[in-house]
Amino acid sequence: MLKAVIYKVSFLSVLSLLFIPNYVRSQTDQNEQRGVRCYAVIENNDTVPVFYLDEVGVTTNMVFKTKRMYEQWTRVKYNVKKVYPYAILASAKLKQYDILLAKIEDEDKRKAFLRVCEKDLRHEFEDELKGLSVSQGRVLMKLINRETGKTTYAIVKELRGSFQAAMWQTLAVLFGNNMKAEYNAAVEDVMIEKAIALVERGDF
Repeated sequence: MLKAVIYKVSFLSVLSLLFIPNYVRSQTDQNEQRGVRCYAVIENNDTVPVFYLDEVGVTTNMVFKTKRMYEQWTRVKYNVKKVYPYAILASAKLKQYDILLAKIEDEDKRKAFLRVCEKDLRHEFEDELKGLSVSQGRVLMKLINRETGKTTYAIVKELRGSFQAAMWQTLAVLFGNNMKAEYNAAVEDVMIEKAIALVERGDF
Protein backbone atom coordinates (compact mmCIF):
# COMPACT_ATOMS: atom_id res chain seq x y z
CA MET A 1 0.00 0.00 0.00
CA LEU A 2 2.80 2.39 0.93
CA LYS A 3 4.57 1.57 -2.32
CA ALA A 4 1.41 2.41 -4.24
CA VAL A 5 1.15 5.80 -2.54
CA ILE A 6 4.80 6.53 -3.21
CA TYR A 7 4.31 5.49 -6.82
CA LYS A 8 1.32 7.83 -7.23
CA VAL A 9 3.20 10.73 -5.66
CA SER A 10 6.20 10.05 -7.89
CA PHE A 11 3.95 9.80 -10.93
CA LEU A 12 2.26 13.11 -10.09
CA SER A 13 5.66 14.71 -9.54
CA VAL A 14 6.78 13.57 -12.97
CA LEU A 15 3.60 14.92 -14.53
CA SER A 16 4.15 18.26 -12.83
CA LEU A 17 7.71 18.39 -14.12
CA LEU A 18 6.49 17.62 -17.61
CA PHE A 19 3.51 19.95 -17.86
CA ILE A 20 3.95 22.79 -15.38
CA PRO A 21 6.98 24.31 -17.13
CA ASN A 22 5.01 24.43 -20.37
CA TYR A 23 2.11 26.10 -18.57
CA VAL A 24 4.41 28.61 -16.93
CA ARG A 25 6.14 29.26 -20.25
CA SER A 26 2.76 29.77 -21.90
CA GLN A 27 1.74 32.26 -19.22
CA THR A 28 5.07 34.05 -19.54
CA ASP A 29 4.67 34.33 -23.31
CA GLN A 30 1.20 35.78 -22.83
CA ASN A 31 2.52 38.30 -20.33
CA GLU A 32 5.29 39.29 -22.72
CA GLN A 33 2.72 39.80 -25.46
CA ARG A 34 0.72 42.01 -23.13
CA GLY A 35 3.77 44.11 -22.29
CA VAL A 36 4.24 47.73 -23.31
CA ARG A 37 7.10 49.61 -24.85
CA CYS A 38 8.61 52.38 -22.80
CA TYR A 39 11.64 54.61 -22.51
CA ALA A 40 14.56 53.48 -20.38
CA VAL A 41 17.61 55.00 -18.74
CA ILE A 42 20.84 53.43 -17.56
CA GLU A 43 21.59 53.98 -13.89
CA ASN A 44 24.49 52.24 -12.14
CA ASN A 45 24.81 49.74 -15.02
CA ASP A 46 21.14 48.84 -14.67
CA THR A 47 18.35 49.50 -17.16
CA VAL A 48 15.46 51.32 -15.51
CA PRO A 49 12.11 51.67 -17.32
CA VAL A 50 10.68 55.18 -17.54
CA PHE A 51 6.97 55.89 -17.88
CA TYR A 52 5.58 59.38 -18.55
CA LEU A 53 2.20 59.84 -16.88
CA ASP A 54 -0.49 62.31 -17.84
CA GLU A 55 -0.50 65.50 -15.83
CA VAL A 56 -2.98 65.52 -12.97
CA GLY A 57 -4.19 68.77 -11.46
CA VAL A 58 -4.65 68.80 -7.70
CA THR A 59 -6.65 71.62 -6.19
CA THR A 60 -8.19 72.34 -2.83
CA ASN A 61 -11.35 74.20 -1.99
CA MET A 62 -10.88 77.83 -1.06
CA VAL A 63 -11.31 78.55 2.63
CA PHE A 64 -12.73 81.96 3.46
CA LYS A 65 -12.33 83.62 6.83
CA THR A 66 -14.86 86.32 6.08
CA LYS A 67 -17.93 86.83 3.92
CA ARG A 68 -16.09 89.62 2.12
CA MET A 69 -13.38 87.20 0.98
CA TYR A 70 -16.02 84.81 -0.34
CA GLU A 71 -17.70 87.63 -2.26
CA GLN A 72 -14.32 88.64 -3.71
CA TRP A 73 -13.71 85.05 -4.85
CA THR A 74 -17.16 84.95 -6.47
CA ARG A 75 -16.43 88.16 -8.40
CA VAL A 76 -12.99 86.94 -9.49
CA LYS A 77 -14.46 83.67 -10.81
CA TYR A 78 -17.12 85.53 -12.76
CA ASN A 79 -14.64 88.04 -14.20
CA VAL A 80 -12.15 85.36 -15.23
CA LYS A 81 -14.84 83.34 -16.97
CA LYS A 82 -15.94 86.52 -18.77
CA VAL A 83 -12.56 87.71 -20.07
CA TYR A 84 -10.38 84.58 -20.27
CA PRO A 85 -11.54 83.72 -23.83
CA TYR A 86 -10.56 87.23 -24.96
CA ALA A 87 -7.11 86.83 -23.42
CA ILE A 88 -6.56 83.52 -25.23
CA LEU A 89 -7.67 84.93 -28.60
CA ALA A 90 -5.67 88.13 -28.18
CA SER A 91 -2.60 86.13 -27.19
CA ALA A 92 -2.87 83.97 -30.31
CA LYS A 93 -3.15 87.02 -32.54
CA LEU A 94 -0.27 88.86 -30.88
CA LYS A 95 2.02 85.85 -31.19
CA GLN A 96 1.08 85.58 -34.86
CA TYR A 97 1.87 89.29 -35.35
CA ASP A 98 5.27 88.84 -33.70
CA ILE A 99 6.17 85.99 -36.06
CA LEU A 100 5.21 88.03 -39.12
CA LEU A 101 6.80 91.21 -37.80
CA ALA A 102 10.13 89.44 -37.30
CA LYS A 103 10.27 88.84 -41.05
CA ILE A 104 9.87 92.55 -41.92
CA GLU A 105 13.12 94.51 -41.91
CA ASP A 106 12.05 97.79 -43.52
CA GLU A 107 10.97 100.25 -40.80
CA ASP A 108 8.21 101.90 -42.87
CA LYS A 109 6.74 98.50 -43.72
CA ARG A 110 6.88 97.51 -40.05
CA LYS A 111 4.91 100.63 -39.08
CA ALA A 112 2.37 99.96 -41.82
CA PHE A 113 2.02 96.37 -40.66
CA LEU A 114 1.51 97.46 -37.04
CA ARG A 115 -1.29 99.80 -38.15
CA VAL A 116 -2.96 96.85 -39.85
CA CYS A 117 -2.54 94.81 -36.67
CA GLU A 118 -4.17 97.54 -34.60
CA LYS A 119 -7.15 97.74 -36.95
CA ASP A 120 -7.48 93.97 -36.85
CA LEU A 121 -7.52 93.95 -33.05
CA ARG A 122 -10.06 96.78 -32.94
CA HIS A 123 -12.33 94.97 -35.38
CA GLU A 124 -12.05 91.74 -33.41
CA PHE A 125 -12.43 92.98 -29.84
CA GLU A 126 -13.50 96.64 -29.60
CA ASP A 127 -17.27 96.15 -29.38
CA GLU A 128 -17.04 93.35 -26.83
CA LEU A 129 -14.44 95.09 -24.65
CA LYS A 130 -16.47 98.29 -24.42
CA GLY A 131 -18.93 96.46 -22.20
CA LEU A 132 -16.34 95.34 -19.63
CA SER A 133 -16.28 96.78 -16.13
CA VAL A 134 -13.15 98.33 -14.63
CA SER A 135 -12.45 95.19 -12.58
CA GLN A 136 -12.93 92.97 -15.64
CA GLY A 137 -10.51 95.18 -17.59
CA ARG A 138 -7.98 94.79 -14.78
CA VAL A 139 -8.29 91.00 -14.89
CA LEU A 140 -8.02 91.00 -18.69
CA MET A 141 -4.76 92.96 -18.58
CA LYS A 142 -3.34 90.49 -16.07
CA LEU A 143 -4.41 87.54 -18.21
CA ILE A 144 -2.91 89.02 -21.37
CA ASN A 145 0.38 89.36 -19.50
CA ARG A 146 0.02 85.76 -18.31
CA GLU A 147 -0.53 84.45 -21.83
CA THR A 148 1.92 86.62 -23.79
CA GLY A 149 4.59 87.61 -21.29
CA LYS A 150 3.96 91.25 -22.26
CA THR A 151 2.17 93.95 -20.32
CA THR A 152 -0.63 95.81 -22.07
CA TYR A 153 1.54 98.93 -21.81
CA ALA A 154 4.29 97.21 -23.83
CA ILE A 155 1.75 96.02 -26.41
CA VAL A 156 0.26 99.51 -26.89
CA LYS A 157 3.78 100.95 -27.09
CA GLU A 158 4.64 98.53 -29.90
CA LEU A 159 1.44 99.24 -31.81
CA ARG A 160 1.00 102.97 -31.26
CA GLY A 161 4.27 104.31 -29.86
CA SER A 162 5.51 105.62 -26.53
CA PHE A 163 3.33 108.74 -26.42
CA GLN A 164 0.08 106.84 -26.92
CA ALA A 165 1.14 104.20 -24.39
CA ALA A 166 1.92 106.86 -21.79
CA MET A 167 -1.40 108.62 -22.44
CA TRP A 168 -3.42 105.42 -22.04
CA GLN A 169 -1.45 104.48 -18.94
CA THR A 170 -2.34 107.84 -17.37
CA LEU A 171 -5.99 107.27 -18.19
CA ALA A 172 -5.86 103.73 -16.78
CA VAL A 173 -4.36 104.96 -13.50
CA LEU A 174 -7.19 107.48 -13.14
CA PHE A 175 -9.64 104.56 -13.21
CA GLY A 176 -7.65 102.47 -10.75
CA ASN A 177 -5.88 100.28 -13.30
CA ASN A 178 -2.25 99.85 -14.30
CA MET A 179 -1.26 98.82 -17.81
CA LYS A 180 2.22 97.92 -16.55
CA ALA A 181 0.89 95.41 -14.02
CA GLU A 182 2.40 91.94 -14.31
CA TYR A 183 0.75 88.64 -13.50
CA ASN A 184 1.83 87.03 -10.24
CA ALA A 185 0.14 83.65 -9.71
CA ALA A 186 2.00 82.93 -6.48
CA VAL A 187 1.01 86.06 -4.58
CA GLU A 188 -1.54 88.68 -5.58
CA ASP A 189 -3.21 86.74 -8.40
CA VAL A 190 -3.76 83.43 -6.59
CA MET A 191 -7.55 83.70 -6.94
CA ILE A 192 -7.28 84.39 -10.65
CA GLU A 193 -5.06 81.34 -11.14
CA LYS A 194 -7.47 79.11 -9.22
CA ALA A 195 -10.39 80.48 -11.24
CA ILE A 196 -8.54 79.72 -14.49
CA ALA A 197 -8.04 76.13 -13.35
CA LEU A 198 -11.80 75.81 -12.72
CA VAL A 199 -12.67 77.25 -16.14
CA GLU A 200 -10.15 75.05 -17.98
CA ARG A 201 -11.48 71.90 -16.27
CA GLY A 202 -15.05 72.90 -17.06
CA ASP A 203 -15.98 73.04 -13.37
CA PHE A 204 -17.26 76.60 -13.63
